Amino acid sequence: MAEVATSATSEQLLVVVDPVARRSDGESVRIAKDVLGAGAGMKLCLPDGPEEFARALARRGSRRPVVVGDDRALIRAVALLHRHRELAGCALSVVPVGAAQSLARSLGVPAGTVAAARAVLDGVERRMDLMVDDSDGVVLGALRIPPLSPFPAAEDPGTGDPEDATGRPWLRTCQYLVRTLVPAGRPSRLAAAPEPGPSRLRVEVDGETLVDLNQPVEAVSVSPGAAGIASVEVRPLSVGAEASPLLARGRTVTVSGAHFRYRADTVVSGPVRTRTWVVREGAWGLTVPAGQ
Repeated sequence: MAEVATSATSEQLLVVVDPVARRSDGESVRIAKDVLGAGAGMKLCLPDGPEEFARALARRGSRRPVVVGDDRALIRAVALLHRHRELAGCALSVVPVGAAQSLARSLGVPAGTVAAARAVLDGVERRMDLMVDDSDGVVLGALRIPPLSPFPAAEDPGTGDPEDATGRPWLRTCQYLVRTLVPAGRPSRLAAAPEPGPSRLRVEVDGETLVDLNQPVEAVSVSPGAAGIASVEVRPLSVGAEASPLLARGRTVTVSGAHFRYRADTVVSGPVRTRTWVVREGAWGLTVPAGQ
C-alpha cells in the first residue's frame, strides 16, 4: 500500500483510493487527488485490496477519511467504521469514481469528479439513518427481497439485480452460446429453467405481522424514511387484477420463512431463513454540498 503525504494545512484528510477505481478510471482519480491536494493537507493511501483498505481507515488518526471509489467502496468504508463502532465520531466523504455511483448520488453526493471533490472540501456533514441487521451488516439506501432465482449459485453480488441478467453480461453471453450450440429442435436446459417465482415470507414491522406465510409475495422492499423510521412495501402475488401493495412504517423489520436472498444496496446476500433490520437514526455522517 503506497502512502504519500502532502503539505499540512488546518484541514487534514486521509484519501483512500479504491483499487478498482484506479484500474477503471485513472484520470478521474488523478483529478480528485489534484483538487483535494490543492485545498487541504492530504495523506494519500493506495491500497491493493480490502485488507489494506481496512488498515488505512483504522490508522487514520485524526484525519477525515475520504473514499475515492464507487458505491461498493463507500459501503465497505461505512461497514468497517460501523464494525469498529467509530461512525458516531466520524464524518465520511466520498468522491465517486467507477461504474456504480447511483447510491452515492441518491445520498446527495454531486455528479462529476471536480464537483464531488470540492464538496469534500467545502461541504457540510449530514447525519443519515442506517439500517443494521442481526449479523451486523449495514444498509445505507434500499433493501430488496426479490423472487426466487432460477440461478441461485450464479448470482454475482453487487453486479446487478439477481432477478435478471441486466447487470451480468457474462450470463447473457452464456445464454446466447447455449442457444447457438444446441441443435435445432432440441430444447436447451438453460432455456427450460424455471422462471423466478413468488416467495412465501412472514414480514413483521415493529412486531406486527404485515404479511404471513400463507400469502405468496412478489417482492419486499425496505428503505429508510425520516427520523429513524423505515418504509416497508410488500407486493402480494397478483392473480387476475393487480393486488395493492401492503405498506407499513417502523423501526424494526423482520423477514422469515423459506430460504431467501436479499439485495442490500449493491450487494446480494443469503440465502437465509430469517433476518432482522433495525433503523438507527443519524448513525453515520456524509459530507454533502452546503445548502443541499
